[in-house]
Amino acid sequence: MQLDEKIELSGWERLCGIGWLRKTAVVAALAALWQIYAMWLDNALMFPTFGDTVKAFFSAIASGELPSRTVNSLRMLLLAYAIGAAAAIALTIVAIGTRIGNDILEVLVAMLNPLAPVALLPLALLWFGLGAPSIVFVLIHAVLWALTLNIYSGFTGVSQTLRMVGRNYGLKGLKFVFLILIPAALPSILTGLKVSWAFGWRTLIAAELVFGVSSGSGGIGWFIFEKKNQLDIDLVFAGLLTVIIIGILVENVLFKTIEKRTVQKWGMRH
Repeated sequence: MQLDEKIELSGWERLCGIGWLRKTAVVAALAALWQIYAMWLDNALMFPTFGDTVKAFFSAIASGELPSRTVNSLRMLLLAYAIGAAAAIALTIVAIGTRIGNDILEVLVAMLNPLAPVALLPLALLWFGLGAPSIVFVLIHAVLWALTLNIYSGFTGVSQTLRMVGRNYGLKGLKFVFLILIPAALPSILTGLKVSWAFGWRTLIAAELVFGVSSGSGGIGWFIFEKKNQLDIDLVFAGLLTVIIIGILVENVLFKTIEKRTVQKWGMRH
């Protein structure tokens, strides 16, 4: 057989090579298991079927309640995410620029990173009262430290060759950071953004379960808690389904697109 001869793949092998199709099959299998188990359990108050959950999901969307709650949640998370990312970059720049900055960062990470965001809920309630400011405060804590660690790890992992190139071009201070360190550390930064997003998303739902309604219009977490109290369990599962869908979209659409257009395109990751 000649080396340049192409191997013909079967239809099944071509289908198995499509990533989104494989993932769709996994989701469909999980939905089928959900439906089968719920039908076998036959207790809608404890575990509604997948079909009933989907009906409740679209009903909540049609009424406008679920979209408004989702927007409220995402608005707070994006605000906290932006503040946390800016603080993480600032802390890391100070840490790599001075010895005392590095010591401060190490101490802060050692003290605060192990502290669960939920543990700060009582303090947030005391300092900021009920409402969005308390949730944003807790979310910043959830986002900040994972992102800081990944940015710092990426900066310290930049090769000396790249650093010397930057210095030979006369780059110093913020120019050196934004033109040399950040592009070279982009894989680690992107990983930190994904991890911190996941931390923030989970923390948001937990925080809203506690006091998300105080601002007058709670988010998805309060939607879930409220429907549980009203025994609308299909809507509770619809809220959980919304959390899952948003997580999948952010991970597999937003971050995948950013990764393909940056680190993969530039050959930094395969």
